[in-house]
Amino acid sequence: MRRRFRSDRRFQALHAVRVRWLLAAMAVLLVLTLFPGLERKASAETGSPPAAAPVVIIPVHHTIETGLEQFLMRAFREAQEMRAMHIILDIDTLGGRVDSAEEIGELIRGSTIPTIAYVHGKAVSAGSYIAMNAGKIAMEPGSSIGAAAVVDAAGNEVESVKVVAHWSSQMKSAAELRGRNSRIAEAMADKNVGVTMPEIGRTVEKGQILSLTAEEALKVGYAETIANNVQEVVRFIKAEGHPVVNIELSAAERFARFITQPWVSMLLLFIGIAGVAIEIFVPGFGIPGILGLIGFGLYFFGHYIAGFAGVEDLVLFALGILLLLIEVFVSSFGILGILGAISLISGVVMAAYNTQKAMLNLGLAFILAVIVVAIVIKYFKHRGVWNRFILREQLTSEKGYTSAKSRTDLIGMTGRALTPLRPSGTALFGEERVDVVTSGDFIPAGRDVVVVQSEGTRVVVKEKNRE
Repeated sequence: MRRRFRSDRRFQALHAVRVRWLLAAMAVLLVLTLFPGLERKASAETGSPPAAAPVVIIPVHHTIETGLEQFLMRAFREAQEMRAMHIILDIDTLGGRVDSAEEIGELIRGSTIPTIAYVHGKAVSAGSYIAMNAGKIAMEPGSSIGAAAVVDAAGNEVESVKVVAHWSSQMKSAAELRGRNSRIAEAMADKNVGVTMPEIGRTVEKGQILSLTAEEALKVGYAETIANNVQEVVRFIKAEGHPVVNIELSAAERFARFITQPWVSMLLLFIGIAGVAIEIFVPGFGIPGILGLIGFGLYFFGHYIAGFAGVEDLVLFALGILLLLIEVFVSSFGILGILGAISLISGVVMAAYNTQKAMLNLGLAFILAVIVVAIVIKYFKHRGVWNRFILREQLTSEKGYTSAKSRTDLIGMTGRALTPLRPSGTALFGEERVDVVTSGDFIPAGRDVVVVQSEGTRVVVKEKNRE
């Protein structure tokens, strides 16, 4: 049995190493989660408003999504704390999520600080909607605005009448709010709306989407000025003597914008689910468990920075993982497993901005993880967690195990039955008492017996004078 004990000690040592690594990964996860709060608190305490009301420049670049929305909320809040004179939205984007653009538009409309959008590249799709919500629009020569048709994730134009009508009405409202031609805004969003613009001698027929150059936008009233750079925009709003403050994305916010993209979130959930599942069902590696925790940690870190996730979401998720681990080692007839799954799913979904998207990402990640885990279990099933509860090793003499002394030396020896053999009993061989058994015959006490077979501790006898 010594070999078995040595194997157990090795398993316990490996298990202790894995536990230490997993605890270290969880500690890193907690640090990552708490760090953003410390960073925000420090920036709030060290920031001091300038003596004169500043002009605040806020970039609206790249894709419009939930991370950008949270950044703009933070930037507008800081501008309010600075008592800014004016906000310049530096826009260069090909668009993005419609829902995020609508939230950003509401943020701009609700601001007490005057805003001007400076389009220095492209304000396409949702970007044009953001620009139109600003009080004024300035455009760089060669820039454009419009082409705001709704498209799906694959870039295909959405044909749903309800979706197009809703987005078209949003564009129209933004134009009317600032006294612009609402028909032009509708033609930017809906190809079924035609418009004639005599100011530039141009007509957009039905079936086409409208986009305006800087010069065209100026002539039709969709831009108040053309500016070569931000300094010219500052002069246009008559703020030359005021300090200019640029609010940039922090490194954490850039990272959060990347993390909160749907495909990245799905990938992190896949890594998290697959890594933890492999570590639970095929223990001994350690690396999958650490990668799984890192995947989940990055998911929650990004959503926390973006302002979607809170500590309560992380606690709920951690509780789910804990309950699933307990279910694996302490059977509760599935109760703890179900509660753990509910807690885990709830934590992931609650941490996301869009619950429907989060459920879809979680579902896809789960399906992919199941496939990967099944493949790993197939090739590493000998290391599965169930092997901890089933004794699969055979304790044979060929493997060096001897649980009792074999009595092959008794074969052929003659002795006397001390007790009746029915069919087991005790016989005396010389001076040694031995437990014996017959092949089913009854042998009275006192009869002579002979050993015919010995298998480990089982000694088979028969009556000596009986054929």
